[in-house]
Amino acid sequence: MVKSLFSLGLILCLVSCGSNSKQPDVVFVAADSLNLIPYPQAIEKGEGYFKMNEEVNFFFSDEISSEGLDLINSFIDSKTNSIKPNIESKSNANTCHLILSNDFESLNNSPEAYEINVTNKDLTLTAKTINGLRYGIQTLKQMRAQTKSATESAYLLPAMKITDFPRFQHRGLLLDVCRHYFDIEVLLKYLESMEYFKMNVLHLHLTEDQGWRMPIDAYPLLNQISSWRLDTNGNQYGGFYSKDDLKYLVEFATDRNITIIPEIELPGHSQAALAAYPQFSCNGGPIEVVNDWGVFKEIYCAGNDSTFVFIENILTEVMEIFPSEYIHIGGDEAPKFRWEHCDKCQKRMLDEGLKDEHELQAYFIQRIESFLNENGRKLIGWDEILEGGLSPTAAVQSWRGMDGGKQAAETKHEVVMSPTSHCYLDYSLNSIDLEKIYSFDPIPVDLAEEYHQYIIGGECNMWTEHVPNEANLDSKVFPRMIGLAEALWSYPEERNFEDFYKRLQYHYPVLTDFGIDYGLETIGATITQEFRDSGVFIILNKNLSDLELKHSKRGGRHAEMLWEYEGPFPMLTQDLRVQAYKNDEPYGEEITQGFNVHQGVNKKVTYTTPWSDWYAGNGEKNLVDGKLGSIDFRDGNWQGFWGEDIDVTIDLGESQHFLGVSANFYQYANSWIFSPKRVTFQISTNGEEWKDKSVRTFNSIDLSNKKSIQKVSFGSDLMQGFYGRYIRLTVESIGKVPDGHEAAGQDSWLFIDEIIIQ
Repeated sequence: MVKSLFSLGLILCLVSCGSNSKQPDVVFVAADSLNLIPYPQAIEKGEGYFKMNEEVNFFFSDEISSEGLDLINSFIDSKTNSIKPNIESKSNANTCHLILSNDFESLNNSPEAYEINVTNKDLTLTAKTINGLRYGIQTLKQMRAQTKSATESAYLLPAMKITDFPRFQHRGLLLDVCRHYFDIEVLLKYLESMEYFKMNVLHLHLTEDQGWRMPIDAYPLLNQISSWRLDTNGNQYGGFYSKDDLKYLVEFATDRNITIIPEIELPGHSQAALAAYPQFSCNGGPIEVVNDWGVFKEIYCAGNDSTFVFIENILTEVMEIFPSEYIHIGGDEAPKFRWEHCDKCQKRMLDEGLKDEHELQAYFIQRIESFLNENGRKLIGWDEILEGGLSPTAAVQSWRGMDGGKQAAETKHEVVMSPTSHCYLDYSLNSIDLEKIYSFDPIPVDLAEEYHQYIIGGECNMWTEHVPNEANLDSKVFPRMIGLAEALWSYPEERNFEDFYKRLQYHYPVLTDFGIDYGLETIGATITQEFRDSGVFIILNKNLSDLELKHSKRGGRHAEMLWEYEGPFPMLTQDLRVQAYKNDEPYGEEITQGFNVHQGVNKKVTYTTPWSDWYAGNGEKNLVDGKLGSIDFRDGNWQGFWGEDIDVTIDLGESQHFLGVSANFYQYANSWIFSPKRVTFQISTNGEEWKDKSVRTFNSIDLSNKKSIQKVSFGSDLMQGFYGRYIRLTVESIGKVPDGHEAAGQDSWLFIDEIIIQ
């Protein structure tokens, strides 16, 4: 530990013990160099330190006698048997005071606020609530872990005053245990780590198309059938928690100031439940538990009153286990195909005066909300519940960007922000790394200040379609969850990623103690370009300050070797390999990026239809930057168009000969990304008169879940090829996701990476 302190260049000093002039054999970290996460709102440096050893007394008032003892026991390191809590009946010197006071006031009046005063004589932890005391204890634990004496029988806490409180009241982690099942011990491990970093909500995703994880006594088939599926090898996969498991989980969480919000998906993402009870579907079955990922058309029948009885009985048992104010009902990605073809659902719409299936979904959710309200609970759902009219008292969790949350806040509904842009931990580090999640601010920049109060916080979402085991889960959640923990506790103007990254290094041993197999903070390097008059140059950016980069040499017989990066170099048509190193060891996997230097590189592109902000790629340069997209459509090289055709024109600057034009399109039906229906190529010398029109038509639509890249080329039979200045490519989308797909009727995506002109 001491070696690592010096390696990071922290301020170290030796101090005397109380009034004893002899210096003890200890290393002491100054108050302004503590590596706390989340970092406190304010720290005032004092003189000296307080020595925590077997002679320390503990004092707490009668109001918190039982909780106070629990808090003290949680603070004492179980590995250090020489320190025992000597409970005092009155406050003395050499004492740790735990004070619960109604007179305590924090700057934002948060019930989780606390204050720590450390002097040479005593330590005082003050808060208005027991939860404030709990968070003060976590801060003391982090201080203790970094200020140990050489004998391990005492802890040295620097003299200081800490004033601390969270910016947001909701600081959460969503954990999906449906796509892949994780034992109760994994959940307990996560709750311990969340407490340590002051997260206070575990959003537990308990039901899905692929599995049902909670027992419901009234409907035993939910565990006999819905909790199990066949994996790709034909083997049975699944599991579920007992009610005793869940009760213990709730108690364990409550002792750590963590609320567990259960999610019971409806009306969509319900195929596992309908496999066991198909009478509550629109077509009556038979239905199977899904063993693949995506959005599926089986949905609860909104025209059948018995469906609501079924759901209400389930929610009654859910509320018996989970005391949370909010019950999450999902409400996202609910295809309307079954409702559109269901006589009962159509009759319901007619009887209730509903103009479309979106209003039918609003009716469904409002009916469930009324039931929850009658039982003293509130409803929270994904931002799709805004469609057709928002329920009167519902809260919204915004995942499709920030707009849904903004809309809900402006109508005075509480909002939890977890947009895919910053908060999805199942996304690769290419898309969302530690620095990006650390930069997250749940308050939309264009939200009027009067509505800020309705943004109650945020969550990072861990969906587990592609997370088959605990080690993989750990590597995706950590350390990124810790970045969000500080982002939701602190204010943007107070944050500094470089400082956070250095503090984080001291917490990795703690994660190891929790049994967490944490992953990397980021990918090692980002490849960017500089567009000059003399050509396009490649720039390698190391994504952490303590990394070094090596890359493949440009061409020649040494192309397979890695060389030290010394600065920008010209872009060539070839694959570039980059490897980052930390402390002379490889950091992450080698990065490979394909390039193609062609006649259209760095030319002007005019877009008739705009790209989606969700998949902007390299913006207006994306189709002419020379970078080729990989099989990972989130690699930053693909440009996406949502529900739109593509119509672009490239200006070569002057008329010239070229042999042909090609473009790559992405195909992945599982994410609603489809190859185009038709691609049209035209050229012009003046931008007004077009010739050499050529069309490529795709007569079949691939509905499989295979990822592929489809190349479309236009060439000339003439030796000199084409001649012109302007090249226009119009790409017609298939439109709506076609019948035969589970998301039939939804808008589809078009993805393109580069228009290559040779």
